[in-house]
Amino acid sequence: MPGTTAFWRDPFLPHVESRRACHSRACYKPHSHPTFSIGAVDAGSSVFTGSHGRQAALRAGSLVLVPAGCVHACNPLPDAVWSYQMLHLDAQWLQANIPPLCTDSASVLHDPALYAQFCAMNALLFSPAPPAEKQAALLAFLHACAGASGATSLPSRAARIPAQLRQVLQALQEQPLASLESLSALAGMSRYQLIRAFRAATGMTPHAYQLNLSVNRARDGVQAGNALADIACELGFSDQSHLQRVFKAHAGITPGRYRGQGG
Repeated sequence: MPGTTAFWRDPFLPHVESRRACHSRACYKPHSHPTFSIGAVDAGSSVFTGSHGRQAALRAGSLVLVPAGCVHACNPLPDAVWSYQMLHLDAQWLQANIPPLCTDSASVLHDPALYAQFCAMNALLFSPAPPAEKQAALLAFLHACAGASGATSLPSRAARIPAQLRQVLQALQEQPLASLESLSALAGMSRYQLIRAFRAATGMTPHAYQLNLSVNRARDGVQAGNALADIACELGFSDQSHLQRVFKAHAGITPGRYRGQGG
């Protein structure tokens, strides 16, 4: 059976996006989101790799909570398929409404009741129900999630980032296409030292981090309806095909399909 992917977005609830993938073989490079993410495994098995390379086995019914900015990857077992759902929540909205969820660590839950509540809530998001009803179900689930116990925590790297690398991270937010030479000078390191220290602190090389930033910015441009060629040029990709390859490696779907499947 071929895999299918569907996205849900609603201008009346701009702080949330949902995704459903069935019989997927998509594999993801280590990446991070500016959003707080909650994933649910519906079928099959996969491995969640979080900060420090720590791994957790996921099975049908597992929930995984990933803080904004946490480098991670979640992929099926070799030569296998899996089905999953993924919720992305605006980090500032979450902080204002459910602050207990806003931790620095990813965590995994195996809670059948909470998984069932997630599935019911997400089905409601994809339905024609009124936005107020969807918002109420979302908040009810998030409050239940904040009160859940028995989570397996995967500590974040954030506390290990030294001061000179925090300057580099800030510079990348302001100048995503900054050269390795300029970043090395800012950190007071050689290029090799910076690459090694940056990978140890974030889980990515500076170049991989830049690509991840570009993909997250590309999502915004795609949703806004901007031409892919213009997005590629603005974000420093060599051409539209380069953007499409990198976007799919990080998001598991092409930009065109990502744009067309919003509901």
